[in-house]
Amino acid sequence: MIDVFVAGIGLHGPGMPDWAAGVATLTGQRKLAWDAPPLPPPALLAPNERRRAGTVVRLALAVAQQASDMAGAPPGSLRSVFASANGDGAIIHAILETLAGTERQVSPTQFHNSVHNAPAGYWSIGARSRAAACTLGCYDFTAAAALLKAGAEAQTESEPVLLCLYDAPLPEPLARSRPTAHVFGAALVLVPHACARPLARLRLAWRAHPADEAAGMPRQDELRGLACANPAARVLPLLEAVACRERRRVSLALLDGRIDVDVEPCWTDPASLR
Repeated sequence: MIDVFVAGIGLHGPGMPDWAAGVATLTGQRKLAWDAPPLPPPALLAPNERRRAGTVVRLALAVAQQASDMAGAPPGSLRSVFASANGDGAIIHAILETLAGTERQVSPTQFHNSVHNAPAGYWSIGARSRAAACTLGCYDFTAAAALLKAGAEAQTESEPVLLCLYDAPLPEPLARSRPTAHVFGAALVLVPHACARPLARLRLAWRAHPADEAAGMPRQDELRGLACANPAARVLPLLEAVACRERRRVSLALLDGRIDVDVEPCWTDPASLR
């Protein structure tokens, strides 16, 4: 059993530019707006790196910054787990187009942005962090695998860990093989011990049997649609439980078995969740 606390949350998705706005949608007080909020420029990065950062990097850094700010943790102090099912499909597409053409000279900027750990690298550079960082990809099971990794690391190392999940649509023709809708990212700062104002307590346990599909989806129809459309959004049922301040067991599928997450709210005052 892994036992951790949520000290901060970052969120960016359709109609949800941050956690404060997302709470109203996650609790059903406001219908999900499918318009995509603009991504802010990565404040942590110097102007040169900022210009090179694409959508996926800006998405990851936006939610990571939100979560660390809410937790009151200096970004450079946090161990981190960055996770994406698709990586940066736009960059991969651009490189493949170049290789398929007559001028087969790949841009060095595109090449270094194409690697799966580019967002984690930009975060470490911008935050001037020497803390441990890793990047995961596990198809539709990425959110579950990354949550298990981050929770285990927070408990075993007895240090806060930043978990950052993010995915964006792929361009054609890649999208035909890997349909992904909407830009969605979420970040959690997980701490091994109760902090001053934890948002929730999470108890994580691996189980050998497959996940119950209903227990791995949000309760609202629109949120279920978003969770099915974007791999990073598979974390939505957990965020929904935290926002609604209710005890809930969320089961997230893994390649092998599942992870059961018992969500226990730590605060009942709605203002504490914003």
